[in-house]
This record gives sequence, structure tokens and C-alpha cells, in this order.
Amino acid sequence: MPDTSYLTIARDGSAEIEVKRSRFLCTLRRVESEADARTVVDRLRREHWDARHHCSAFVLGPDGRVQRSSDDGEPAGTAGAPMLEVLRGREVSDVVAVVTRWFGGVLLGAGGLVRAYGDSVRAGLDALGTLTRSLVVEHELVVSHADAGRLETELRARGISVLDTAYAAEVTLRLGVPAHDVAVLAPLVAELTGGASAPTEVGSRWVDLPA
Repeated sequence: MPDTSYLTIARDGSAEIEVKRSRFLCTLRRVESEADARTVVDRLRREHWDARHHCSAFVLGPDGRVQRSSDDGEPAGTAGAPMLEVLRGREVSDVVAVVTRWFGGVLLGAGGLVRAYGDSVRAGLDALGTLTRSLVVEHELVVSHADAGRLETELRARGISVLDTAYAAEVTLRLGVPAHDVAVLAPLVAELTGGASAPTEVGSRWVDLPA
């Protein structure tokens, strides 16, 4: 059974640390593909053209199957690998980390570089926080205007995500239910509507769960 939830960053952003006069700016972005991740790296390379290195690491997919890293001119294994290890250790996915380094004139050595690049990504993740993405099965529920507000409130109180509300002659609620909870939805709707309405499954998608 495929993974149905995973961690990602709560928002895009950056954090900076300084080590022996070298500046390390970690930029974190949510991405959907390798192409998106490489676009982020290229954009930062142009934006920070005066920096010596733009090292990167990214993890993609609910299972974190796609993992890549780049030392971008730093000694092999001293930048991209420790950055990737931090992303793995925090169990985040669909995230690219780019650490831009401005050299401060003092050589850090292999161990110093490993610590600096890893600490940069840790600082970024700590600053931005994480949230859970969950795969939900989508359902539509058509109800009257008179019942819509009450039902939306009661469904949310029972842990059902209301993804969208569309108003026309009647109101259509788009609901998101984790796959393991799908069986509880129909009986719950029947209880709340006195059997007057029933949900219809329409697909699935990934959603961010509230903190």
C-alpha cells in the first residue's frame, strides 16, 4: 500500500548562518519535480551571482524515492551529501534545499564544511517548520442552503476536511477523507442529514493538514 502521508515544509523561506566569516544562506522551497528543483537552483545562482557555491539537495515523492544532491565545486561529499542527510533525517519530501556560500577567506576543512552545510539546512527547517501532507479521497455532498452551514461545522468537528464549498441552486461540499476513514463517511452523513443526502466519491488528492 502506498504511503498516504508525509512531512514537508510549512512554507518557503530561508535562513542564514556564519562560520569563520563565510556566509551560508539556506533557501528551502516546496517543489513537485526534479525540473522544479533545478529551476530553483538556477534562479538562485543568477540572483546570488557573487557567491562562490550554490550546493543543493532535494527529496521528492510521498515515499522520498527521488533523492539528489550536488556539491557545486566544494570537495566531494562535504556539501550536498550532508544537506541531503538532514532532509532525510527530518523525513521531509517535495523539498529542495539550496545553500549559497560566500567565502570568508578562511578554509574550513572537510569536517567544517560538512557541519556548516548540514547546520544551514537544520537552521532553515527549524525556522520554517513542517506540516503533514495527507492523501485524501474526495467526495461531493449536495445539500440544501438551509443545512449547509450546520453540516460543514459538524463535519469539521468530526475530523472531515471540507476542501471547497460551491453555491448554486443547492450547495456542494467537497470533502476530503483519509483512505483508512472512508468507510465512516457515509454513515456519518446519513446520521447528520437524517438519510436525506449521501456522499459521492469523485477522486483523490494531496492536502496540507492544519498545524
